[in-house]
Amino acid sequence: MTETPQRNSPDSGSGKSPLSKRGGGDPGTRGRTTIADGVVEKIAGMAARDVVGVHAMGSGLSRTFGAVRDRVPGGGKSVTRGVKAEVGESQAALDLEIVVDYGVAIADVARDVRQNVVAAVERMTGLEVVEVNIAVSDVKLPDEDDDEDDGESQRVQ
Repeated sequence: MTETPQRNSPDSGSGKSPLSKRGGGDPGTRGRTTIADGVVEKIAGMAARDVVGVHAMGSGLSRTFGAVRDRVPGGGKSVTRGVKAEVGESQAALDLEIVVDYGVAIADVARDVRQNVVAAVERMTGLEVVEVNIAVSDVKLPDEDDDEDDGESQRVQ
């Protein structure tokens, strides 16, 4: 059994030592909080979709699979489609894949997405967002049907 040496404190004669205090400091600082990648991905996905000019998230293939998954009972809409996060102890990095509406300035939409995503993630998680990489995978033309419609409305009348 090892003995831990007692520290001498300035008021050691009074009988009240700062070390004898129960719990050791502010209760809010006791313990550790970890945030899963998926949590940051959901926050970033919601924040990116809020930006005017973002039509959808993800590549054409992932949107097609997502549309099929959305039709399956209990499948639900995937908020994280097109979002990939790497989360450390105090920082996060994000990769987003977006589809923009035709006619919008892509550079402006990308800037607005970055600002919205950084603000939302930092506010909600307390993590520092070190980078938000945006890949524009498609442009939604006004006369194009959405991939998620898949012509189902034409089959049933």
